Amino acid sequence: FTRLKDDDSGDHDQNEENNTQKDGEKEKNDREKPQSTTKRKAVVPGPAEHPLQYNYTFWYSRRTPGRPTSSQSYEQNIKQIGTFASVEQFWRFYSHMVRPGDLTGHSDFHLFKEGIKPMWEDDANKNGGKWIIRLRKGLASRCWENLILAMLGEQFMVGEEICGAVVSVRFQEDIISIWNKTASDQATTARIRDTLRRVLNLPPNTIMEYKTHTDSIK
Repeated sequence: FTRLKDDDSGDHDQNEENNTQKDGEKEKNDREKPQSTTKRKAVVPGPAEHPLQYNYTFWYSRRTPGRPTSSQSYEQNIKQIGTFASVEQFWRFYSHMVRPGDLTGHSDFHLFKEGIKPMWEDDANKNGGKWIIRLRKGLASRCWENLILAMLGEQFMVGEEICGAVVSVRFQEDIISIWNKTASDQATTARIRDTLRRVLNLPPNTIMEYKTHTDSIK
């Protein structure tokens, strides 16, 4: 990942003029098609890019503290930033994003597999849970980067169990969490905990809490 960080070959700019022309034609064709047949274009790795095992989507949310949130208002408040399929596409998004440590107020970044919404009620999440680590101010940016690089690089080694990760910026502290599908699978949750400890280089006395999404909903 780090080696490819600045290796943006610029392939996506080379044929910009042709693409603009093609886009114009495509737009015209799309307008002429019945609405129901227009599908969102699938995100795929570009030529010579390094594909990831799964596609992922970045999300952002911000809310007013003290105001209770229903799942409906939460869903309206969460904004999709974009989806990527390769290491290079990831860096293109990430290099333009504000670091968690520079966010203000009640803000969250979410990075989830494509097709999974960062909500407890989502089908992929509803029987799962999350490991939570509370961080003192100043550590969120580094921990978030280490966490998502480990997740994208499949370092957790738990098959399809990982759903996504969240960093939550709060006034007194910051919180990072990693979500998995099956809360009842103790061997998997233990492996995620141990990997988390290693990739974040956490001191042995760090408090880590596992919370099921059913408990969160309650």
